[in-house]
Amino acid sequence: KEAGKADEIIVASIGQETSQETLRAALALGADRAVLIKTDTEIQPLAAAKLLQKIANDEQVDLIILGKQAIDDDSNQTGQMLAALMDRPQGTFASKVELADGSVQVTREVDGGLETVELQLPAIVTTDLRLNEPRYAKLPNIMKAKKKPLEIIEADSMGIDIAPRLETLKVTEPPKRS
Repeated sequence: KEAGKADEIIVASIGQETSQETLRAALALGADRAVLIKTDTEIQPLAAAKLLQKIANDEQVDLIILGKQAIDDDSNQTGQMLAALMDRPQGTFASKVELADGSVQVTREVDGGLETVELQLPAIVTTDLRLNEPRYAKLPNIMKAKKKPLEIIEADSMGIDIAPRLETLKVTEPPKRS
């Protein structure tokens, strides 16, 4: 947006009420609006993709950028599932993203070096940690973020089946090295 290539940035999160804090941080960094899909249910990648699809369709967005993986299960599936559900091209593990007229160039690291693909918009991009340097919000922007719109939508009200399809039986630490 700072480069003048986006009209509006909408950030979204799926989770509990406490997720508002993360969304407010994104608003302080320059996002225009935020949407919290509120639920206490464990959200698996397919359910997350379906919820995000509904928001993306309602908002008519051209470019959806997601993180590479979730912090809770590290599954790296939501972006790919979302692209399939929406029948959109996808660029994964982006270390560089450049918007042009009606397309986006996505560069990612591969074993042999760098690979760049060009996707026609609308498209889905998942990011790698190398995409940008972390930024910190300035105090005036943190204060302004409190006044920016943050819509809360109950996941149960969206008409989407979000029931978990997998059950985690056990999580253990790896064995200690000898």
